[in-house]
Amino acid sequence: MKKIFILLFLTIFIYVAYTGYSMWNFSKPYPPEKTDAAIVLGAAAYYDDPSPVFEERIKHGIKLYEDGYVDSLIFTGGKGDGAAYAEAEVAQRYAIENGVPAEDIYIETASKITEQNLENAKGIGTDDTFNEYTIVSDPFHTKRAVAMARELEMDAIASPTETSAYQSLETKLPFFIREWAFYVGYQASALFR
Repeated sequence: MKKIFILLFLTIFIYVAYTGYSMWNFSKPYPPEKTDAAIVLGAAAYYDDPSPVFEERIKHGIKLYEDGYVDSLIFTGGKGDGAAYAEAEVAQRYAIENGVPAEDIYIETASKITEQNLENAKGIGTDDTFNEYTIVSDPFHTKRAVAMARELEMDAIASPTETSAYQSLETKLPFFIREWAFYVGYQASALFR
């Protein structure tokens, strides 16, 4: 019995360690493959300005659009408590001010979490016959986001931001550990979905 417990513990440890390693190294080089639309995952907004993390995601989506790797942008994210604007509305305004035509921008303003971001973006894509998506988020977040998208039967790839508010190890590590825990939890919850 003790050997089985040790073997089980080692298996779980190796899986969790491998998951962390794969997340740390998940960043994809730019440029990505061409897809129909970029889904820019929401993050905090301060009144009508994106947070530094969200701004980097929006800029990356705009870069994909300007470089011809996507034909449309889908901004996601609802209103935080007491917020005047939804995250997606803040992103839309930012993109228009930076030269993206309004007709190539779609928004969903109801989501609060990553899975809802993707579900609602898929609804937009289905209505507008998008088939392939590029998911834009921070490097440590994209692995879990792509896994969720694939579970939703979306043809999706990742294009993590090349710059981030998380620059030093001191700022990267807490975000990485948080995302690592979420990803392991998401994988474990697959047993019950």
